Amino acid sequence: MDLRDYLRVLSRRWRAITVLTLLGTSAGMLLTYTAVPEYRATAKLFVSLQGGTEADTSQLVQGNVFTQARVRSYAEVAASPLVTRHVVRQLKLKMSPAELSGRISAAAQPDTVLLQLTVTDTRAARAAQISNAVAERFTEVIRGLERPAYAEASPVRLSITEPAAVPTRPFSPRPAVNVALGLLAGLVLGAAFALARETLDTSVRTSKALTDALAGVGGPSVLGSIVHDPNATTRPLALRDDMHGLRAEGFRRLRTCLQFVDVDRPPKVIAVTSPLSGEGKTSVAINLAATLAETGASVCLVDTDLRRPSTARTLGLIRDAGLTTALIGRAEVGQLLQSAGSFSVLTSGAVPPNPTELLGTAQLRTVLRGLAEKFDHVVVDTAPVLPVADAAVIASEVDGYLLVVRASRTSRDQVAEALRALRHVGASVVGTVLNMASPKEDRGAHGYAYEYRPQYHATGRFARLARIVRRRPAGTGRRPGLAGIARVLRRRRSTGAAPSLPIPGGGPGARLGSPATAPADEPPRPVAVERSVQ
Repeated sequence: MDLRDYLRVLSRRWRAITVLTLLGTSAGMLLTYTAVPEYRATAKLFVSLQGGTEADTSQLVQGNVFTQARVRSYAEVAASPLVTRHVVRQLKLKMSPAELSGRISAAAQPDTVLLQLTVTDTRAARAAQISNAVAERFTEVIRGLERPAYAEASPVRLSITEPAAVPTRPFSPRPAVNVALGLLAGLVLGAAFALARETLDTSVRTSKALTDALAGVGGPSVLGSIVHDPNATTRPLALRDDMHGLRAEGFRRLRTCLQFVDVDRPPKVIAVTSPLSGEGKTSVAINLAATLAETGASVCLVDTDLRRPSTARTLGLIRDAGLTTALIGRAEVGQLLQSAGSFSVLTSGAVPPNPTELLGTAQLRTVLRGLAEKFDHVVVDTAPVLPVADAAVIASEVDGYLLVVRASRTSRDQVAEALRALRHVGASVVGTVLNMASPKEDRGAHGYAYEYRPQYHATGRFARLARIVRRRPAGTGRRPGLAGIARVLRRRRSTGAAPSLPIPGGGPGARLGSPATAPADEPPRPVAVERSVQ
């Protein structure tokens, strides 16, 4: 994976990253408001040597080096029991010397003889009180440690140069730091989760991923990609919903590719199936039949999914009389065909108790052959391949299978297993189609999808009506209603005939008379425009 692939993964998993980032930020804020405030008070000490008044320069330099070496060792004594035990008794603290030792920190500044004693406590005044008590006791302990056995005074002197003051604001918690750390941790966890999810996800998302998965098992080519439409359930026919939309153009590309799969023997009876249920095979079969009929060919759609038939429900047709009715000989196929507008439909009929055995009978062969002779194209909607054997039973009766793969749901292993199941019965898989693909993921590297649709310009009375509707009356912020439009039209009609205009392309005397003699409204003029959909 290169940088663009990583960015694409992060953009695809932006919801999970956002949720984890918000959780991390919320955790930082919660930690800030639930933590007990802590204060720090610091006392500074100066370490020096006591000597004679006539000390020369060399002695001063030696004393300074000695003091700097000693200061680093003094820092370890500040939190020793010699200091903490006395301070606990002196201040009558409700803590043990070991607990107090954990709140004391001593640090010697490099190349100096200054020592800092810092005490952390939940109360500001008590922190300063303990820090000053520790500093005083610390000076006594050091003088006692450095005093020779038979000497009255210690050569080392510690002076408190800056007593600890009461802190005005707590040292901890720090809201900005906690929120920033929570935000950063959430982002890191979100990115790690997105990359891990992408690595473990074996579903097919794009046409390129499907092509790579098919190449690994020697499968057919990808004939098309159908973009996801959230309104496909209520408006299943893409040509009727938006004949120039991305979904409709996807089915047209699929139709064109199917026509060039085998130029010498183009498939006439095409079975549409999928590895599992819920992958949109019925929607693809219906729209494939509609796009084939768009070319003027006669098309029949046959629903052979005798377990969960959905063609009749999707198109609003009668399901009880259909394929199973013809297979048991209760009616002729011609009597059972229903119209879906531009193509005919043979619904499934009543659901039988033995669908696999019923599809393997000679009656089905007779029905499909009769439909193939009567229609230019026969599209067969079958059951899924992996759960049941219904789709493989009719392999000898169809010219080829079109395998529907749902984006972001069907895994590579499921695609390979479905192909093996169909090849095992000698079925010919003419191609695959990626259904419910995301336009951003499956339309180029930068997530662009292009529509090339006509743009209609209204002329004649329609253009005049459009100009009236667009006009706003003075002093109002609303467009005129129907009554206002009617008044304007009556006013213009009552002013008399329109002035005569020269007819373009006519002679010098050619004039355009009253509106009554004007030619009919011109048909809309399509103007092709290109629009990017992100």
